[in-house]
Amino acid sequence: MITGGGAGIGAATAKIFRAEGASVFVVDQNPGDGVDFVADVSDEAKAQEAVKRALEKFGRLDILVNNAAARNYSSISEATKDEWKKIVEVNLIGTANYCKAALPLLRKSGKGAIVNVSSTYAVAGRKGMGLYDATKAAILALTRTLAHEEAPAVRVNAVCPGSTLTDFHVNKARAAGKDLEKLKRERDDTSLLGRWAAPEEIAWPILWLASDEASFITGAALMADAGLSIK
Repeated sequence: MITGGGAGIGAATAKIFRAEGASVFVVDQNPGDGVDFVADVSDEAKAQEAVKRALEKFGRLDILVNNAAARNYSSISEATKDEWKKIVEVNLIGTANYCKAALPLLRKSGKGAIVNVSSTYAVAGRKGMGLYDATKAAILALTRTLAHEEAPAVRVNAVCPGSTLTDFHVNKARAAGKDLEKLKRERDDTSLLGRWAAPEEIAWPILWLASDEASFITGAALMADAGLSIK
């Protein structure tokens, strides 16, 4: 099961999982090709229903990828209580909702795995996205605690993407009248590799952490950020 799997990193992850032979159940807030269940992840009842539907479709659940996220561009000094509540409900509580709903099946799997998508900015500061970054840092704490609580039955890890060129960023740039090549150059000096990641470059680490090849890894945060967090 992949939340936020209708576009961007989530869609790339779903594609790669399927290519590797997995049966994938995609949850997204927007209907579309490849989306199995439409829901806002902050809705706990919908999380339970999504897991029930996945069980009906496939008969088991081995992996959960929590990728769904909301963004906010308010400064911390200006952010309202409602803005805080909205982003926490999606990014943090939404992740917890799907963990809670999926865990009974993941425990039965024999090799259950959760991969939470955090962000390099959970550990590297910046201005302008404090609400988003705070929730992504909280996801790392949730990952570590859940790894303790669910060991040895379920492994729980996180991936921390750096700047990733998804349709969201492309469409946002176009709406602002920004040239795509100019957008790409904006990341020339924000990582050691000097470029954006393709969504697939984040999906591969997610796949690996979910796979048997990472069977001795739990409670970890894998930085898929081209060195941004150590720059």
